[in-house]
Amino acid sequence: MIPFTLAEIAAIVGGTLHDADPAVVATGLEYDSRKITTGELFLAFEGEHVDGHSYVADAVASGAVASIVTKPVEGPSIEVADAIAAVTALARANASRLSAKVIGITGSSGKTSTKDLIAHVLRAAGQTVAPVGSANNELGFPHTVLQAGQATDFLVLELGARGVGHIRYLTEIAPPQVGVVLNVGSAHLGEFGNQEAIAQAKGELVEALPESGIAILNADDVLVRAMAARTRARVITFGEGASADVRGSGVDLDELGRASFTLRGGSAEARVALRLVGEHHVSNALAAAAVGLECGLSLEAVASALTTATPASPWRMEVTERADGVLVINDAYNANPESMRAAIKALANAHRARRPAGARSFAVLGQMAELGASGPVEHLDLGRFAVRLDVSRVIAVGEAARPIHHGATLEGSWNGEASWVPDIEAAVAMLRAELAPGDVVLVKASRAASLERVALAITEHEARPQAQRSDGEAQ
Repeated sequence: MIPFTLAEIAAIVGGTLHDADPAVVATGLEYDSRKITTGELFLAFEGEHVDGHSYVADAVASGAVASIVTKPVEGPSIEVADAIAAVTALARANASRLSAKVIGITGSSGKTSTKDLIAHVLRAAGQTVAPVGSANNELGFPHTVLQAGQATDFLVLELGARGVGHIRYLTEIAPPQVGVVLNVGSAHLGEFGNQEAIAQAKGELVEALPESGIAILNADDVLVRAMAARTRARVITFGEGASADVRGSGVDLDELGRASFTLRGGSAEARVALRLVGEHHVSNALAAAAVGLECGLSLEAVASALTTATPASPWRMEVTERADGVLVINDAYNANPESMRAAIKALANAHRARRPAGARSFAVLGQMAELGASGPVEHLDLGRFAVRLDVSRVIAVGEAARPIHHGATLEGSWNGEASWVPDIEAAVAMLRAELAPGDVVLVKASRAASLERVALAITEHEARPQAQRSDGEAQ
């Protein structure tokens, strides 16, 4: 964060100083008292389960210079009417003083993985700030903006939306110079109603770009490609089609389903070997490559950075190999129809490419949330899709996932090939009873289903680090 005095902060957030020296300087902000370091502000807000005001004393003991609060507390504080509005105002003030280039990413799926790839690529060009995990809402977004300071060269931000206007609101906190739109899918269809409304919301990112900015658009997605007409900025496209400015071709998959491809930009080309599981990461990598090239890196430097990138945010295609050779793919952070299909393809590819004879593939699937009226049909279609890709065992977890089991059965999966279980404990018990050496397991659902607990339970006692090849890649 750019250093601010407490007096400046109180004026910015419209708060009242209590028991605090107005000349004291704050150098950061944190809302988790366990992470406070000396010189930072503590943001005490009342969450759904925890009231941060109970931890003000702990924050001060850890070095907080003051707390932003919404009710009286002991110790130095800035009292405000609305904690979220306060952190938003402070983030906006911080962003206005930055010299960093702000890069915003949105899309129905792949935002976090692409954000991680972009940050990894840009670290080859300068000091880069990006959140761990999603951090794309009204608290996580301004909190990330406040991590950037005077020495920051690049600020990489993820922008999520559950309605029209949400992305526009976030761009007003930290106006982007580069905007990346990945895709328009079915995530949050229940809130938006249809894909056209989703496209309208996602396009708010490129509408916010200045004339001197750069819009980086997926040429393979017709709804994203059409956003070129909605921006004043220069447009750069990425994709696997011949018309894309930054292109990928010649995709091959290794025994873990990790993609290698030829990266092309202008007249230059280089081979990229991703260390991320799933062919869908090719598109994410192309988006990251386009950002890197536009930020001054050579194509060779971009390709090198992409080849060394590893998963940076938890529970997104995390691969663990147990001592008995069972491979567990934990992709349980979030889910929508597009990302579910991509993950199931990765499961099928990994099983087909490297599994010994007799080994099976397990798809442990939970609810895809926020799909509205289309939810039951989307879940049913997903069960059909898994069977069509010849997944050996489909295990649907939870009441909302019942249609997955029904769809698998309708597609011809029976005699124990498809099962429904009521909860996480039942899923873990079934897997512990059935898994055999060499099997491959995918665990995926929306965050609300907490299916990461399944993946952690079946790997907890038997996990081992994947062996490293001499070239540094895992195998």
